[in-house]
Amino acid sequence: MSVKYAYGYIRVSTHDQEEISPDSQEHLLRDYAARNNIVILKIFTDLGISGRKANKRPGFQEMIGLAKGDDHPVDQILVWKFSRFARNQEESIVYKSLLKKQHNVDVVSVSEPLSDDPFGSLIERIIEWMDEYYSIRLSGEVYRGMKENALRGAYQARPPLGYKVVEHGKPPVIVPEEAKIVRTIFEKYTNESMSFFDIARYLNSLGLKTSHGKSFERRSVEYIIQNPSYCGMIRWNRTENSTNRIKDKDEWIVTEGQQPAIISKELFESAQKRFKATYKPVGKRPSSTYKHWLSGLLKCPDCGRTLTSTTMKRVNGEKYSYFSCYGYSKGKCKKPNGISSLVLEKEVLACIKEILDTKDIVYELREYQPTDQFDERKAITEQLESLTGKEERIKASYREGIDTLEEYKTNKAIIQKERESLEQQLKDLKKAAHKSDQDPADAMLQKVRSVYDILISNNYTYVQKNEALKQIIDKIIYDRKNDSLKIYFFLYR
Repeated sequence: MSVKYAYGYIRVSTHDQEEISPDSQEHLLRDYAARNNIVILKIFTDLGISGRKANKRPGFQEMIGLAKGDDHPVDQILVWKFSRFARNQEESIVYKSLLKKQHNVDVVSVSEPLSDDPFGSLIERIIEWMDEYYSIRLSGEVYRGMKENALRGAYQARPPLGYKVVEHGKPPVIVPEEAKIVRTIFEKYTNESMSFFDIARYLNSLGLKTSHGKSFERRSVEYIIQNPSYCGMIRWNRTENSTNRIKDKDEWIVTEGQQPAIISKELFESAQKRFKATYKPVGKRPSSTYKHWLSGLLKCPDCGRTLTSTTMKRVNGEKYSYFSCYGYSKGKCKKPNGISSLVLEKEVLACIKEILDTKDIVYELREYQPTDQFDERKAITEQLESLTGKEERIKASYREGIDTLEEYKTNKAIIQKERESLEQQLKDLKKAAHKSDQDPADAMLQKVRSVYDILISNNYTYVQKNEALKQIIDKIIYDRKNDSLKIYFFLYR
């Protein structure tokens, strides 16, 4: 009998009472391998992890990744039972088919021997279905048990800032130093009307950390303000485990908890009242409503983080972007370093225009990377194609009597002028592509000229202008304190 190579896989769930230990599973796998002339190259384990979702099992994912290798490292994957491989029949079939059809790797249950004929395949599917059914039932029983514990006020989650678990199965106890932080947060928010941002910055300035040992952010302060655990309550079943989606409030369980309170119920309710009065839910907006051609390029002069944009509206209804430091919004930078796009656009265009006039530019020479290059020719070609559509529309308007002959001639002349300008830009780009021995400084200025023409034209979208800029500019730093603007240019060899 020829030698076969295999990986072993061991999984033990936290809730399954009928499982055998990892050591016992390994013993069974090695015993089977010895009897069948199989060499186990490595055994992968996922301990205390459910088999319902494959992407939640790191050992499983590593094993599948190696088994799919081009060098065909193994012929089989050995498991104690098929339920160890997966308890979700759909995932089980997908992974088994992937391994068998594309990599000729079989999944073998050492305690559930099956024949290779269609009947054996049918039995395997029945076993998988029974395993999944058992898993669903077990999940339901675990849920009911946790629900009963929640109704009794038992704390079942990781304790938040201010608490710690001293004895398993007992309510968490207060950590005095952390409890002071929690009280400070509620008092600053409720009595001093500080925002989440300001509270985060205040705590960070004192060197205080979250329960995870990280700096405070807006969301970490908001989470504490909304957590009823601090007034002696417990809140359970608020989110969906797999997606973290917040459930409807009628599905939550909120009741008196067994843990001691850090703040009074009156202070907690006062904080909730302010939160409800000031909270404004914001839906996800399409990029077209806030995208600006400077997005992603502006950096904070203090912390180096990106300036993000917010859409603002002037008194006359005109909309514009306002850029401010992302780090400041997270409580990680001391200054917002904000600036209006109305000011910044003029400054950037003026700076580029000055470079073109003086032909004096400082830039970094980089190695060419095709994946990073913005195809300006493609953008110009798209604009030329759109002009063809415009010509057809003005012709149709003239034929149908909507436009007069004079209006038609005027519109046609405008389109023709745009076409000539775009065609000239296209010719310049093609010439530049053939000048491999061109002086880098000349090439840089030519690129800057091309991008400048795109920026001042109304024929390009914000996205196209942004992509063009990112091919010559690495970052832009506006220092409000010193009223200075620095643009960092680069050129591919």
